[in-house]
This record gives sequence, C-alpha cells and structure tokens, in this order.
Amino acid sequence: MDENNTPGSTEPPSAALIAVTLPNKVTVLKTFPLPGIGFCLATASDKSLIYTGLSDFSILRANLSAEKIEPAAVGVNGHTSYVMGLVRCGETLVSGGYDCSLIWWNAESGEIIRRSSDAHARWIRMLAVSPDQTRIASVADDMQTKLWDAVTGACLATWGDYEAQTPQGFPSMLYAVAYSVDGKWLATGDRTGRVLVRDASNGQVAATIQTPVMYTWDPTARRHSIGGIRSLAFSNDSSQLAVGGMGKVGNIDHLEGASRIEVFDWQTGTRRLEIEDSKHKGLVESLQFGPQDAYLVAAGGDNGGFVSVWNMADGKLLTQDVAPMHVHDFELSLDGRYLIAVGHQQGAVINLFSVSG
Repeated sequence: MDENNTPGSTEPPSAALIAVTLPNKVTVLKTFPLPGIGFCLATASDKSLIYTGLSDFSILRANLSAEKIEPAAVGVNGHTSYVMGLVRCGETLVSGGYDCSLIWWNAESGEIIRRSSDAHARWIRMLAVSPDQTRIASVADDMQTKLWDAVTGACLATWGDYEAQTPQGFPSMLYAVAYSVDGKWLATGDRTGRVLVRDASNGQVAATIQTPVMYTWDPTARRHSIGGIRSLAFSNDSSQLAVGGMGKVGNIDHLEGASRIEVFDWQTGTRRLEIEDSKHKGLVESLQFGPQDAYLVAAGGDNGGFVSVWNMADGKLLTQDVAPMHVHDFELSLDGRYLIAVGHQQGAVINLFSVSG
C-alpha cells in the first residue's frame, strides 16, 4: 500500500484531488480473524486503532498499523449478550447490547467506568455519538430513542414515537440511528421503513420519511416479517439522508431481496435517488458519504458480503465487489480512499481506488 492508502495516515488529499477523483476499484488489502460476528465498529481519530463489538459478548481492540493484526479483548465482565452498538468519546468507549445495558469503558485499560444495566427495556440495536462527543443516542426494541450524557451517563431524554407492532401485528424493531455531521439532527429508522429526523437539541420531529419497500411481511402463513431500515447516513453538508435496507423478498425466511438504498433531501421529503442492486443481494448494513458528498459507500450482505460505491451526481455504480464476509459495520478513512469493515468472523481493510487512482 502507498502512504495514502495505509491505515493510520492522517495526511488529507488536496481539495482538487477530491473534486475530480472517484472510487474505481474495490480491493481487499488486509483481513484479520474475529471469534464471532463483528456487529459494530469504533475507531481512534486517525483510524489506526479500532474496536469492535461481537456476538461472543466481547469487545476487541486491534492495531491496523501492526504487521500482523491480532485483535485482543478489551476488559472483562462486560455484556452478557451480543454487543450491537459501540462508540468512542475521547478516551472512553460506550457499548450497548442485547442485554439491554450500556457500559462505559476506559478505552486504554479496559476498566469499566460505569454500567447502566437497564438502559432500555428490550434489545439495544445501535448507538450513535454526536460530532462533539458530548451526547450518545441509543435505539432499541422497546421502540424508544434515548439521549445520554457521554461523560456522566445521565439519561437526558427519552422519545417514543414508534409503534411496538407493525400494521400486520408483528413485533417491530428500532434498528438504526445516526447524527448529522453538523450535530443538529438525529435520524432513526424502524422495521416498517419509517424514518424520523428530529432536532437533536430538543427532540422535536422535523421530518418523517417512509421507505415501505424495505419491509416485507408474510401475507399467507403470517409467521413474521423481514427487512427494515438497517443503516442511515447524513451527507457531509447534512442536507441529504441515505437510508439502507433490502428490497422486497419472495421467501420471507431468507435475505434474498436486492440491496436497496434511498437518498432524500430530507427537509423537503424529496427522494433524490432510488438504488436497487440485485447482483449483490441482502441488507445494506452500513452507509457513509465520501468527501464532498461525491459518492456513497454501502456494505452489507446475505450469506456473503459486498461493498458498493455509488456516484451521488446520478446514482450510477462506480465500483463494487464481494467482501470477505457479510459486513455489519464500516468506517471510511479520513481521505475516503479505503474503509475498515467488520462482520462475520472477519475484519477487513478494503481499498476503493486502483493503484493508478
């Protein structure tokens, strides 16, 4: 790898380079093993050190600049179920899991600073941290969004604007949450495809967006439903909101739908782009806009995984390829040239540009 593609590099490209260069080749640079499913990811500011929450209830730390990446456990006596959400606030990690608890950790020593054992009444699905790292938002299957003080752990607000059941009587889930880059807005998304964008300071709902194609229910046997909003991402200028999930499925028991993204000018409710990709099927688990909002990176999967990059000017595909695993979460490097991903039994560093790019 050259220095622009190496994890840990903090040298940003020039504005001119960002303006004219778009991703052109998805290439896996490194992989490293995980002892389970990596559901969530947090990184140090320079992206050289990563943390991931797993299905074996642990949190692992890995140094990407090491010649051999060897994840090691952070702390002990943590969660008692899947770790689904993880954010970093300065020298503190905050994790949330299916055990309904939030745990504050010292990121270096692994010492538990604080534990809220009953943060939610049901499974915690995702966490998001405000850009200034002072607030943490959590969503869970109790259909509540909660706001927490990142330092003291105090619960600052609770919002319950979602129904506990889908219109067909199935249990609903509140899967996704994301802050806008300017910190002013907070978006959440549920199983039925309903997105709320609220003022992050007072909780007032500023916009409601519906993406019903991302939800499929079984009209025959009426056993269950599938789909839902699995990822949300604001553009860097905070004017657009990308929503990720899966298109309609025929067999309700499989992730056989086309991966699906809808991009909105959320303040007007206008849908700018509607992207379905039947080549790489399954859930879009994570989304992030590239520099200057020139492109959107999506990753997820079904039995396998994928990484796809879409041009935000016209919604056309720039590049895509299979990933080494079903991807659950990723973060872009500071210059947008590679991503760090975690998922089923593996983590990976994936380049988005050819050597000549």
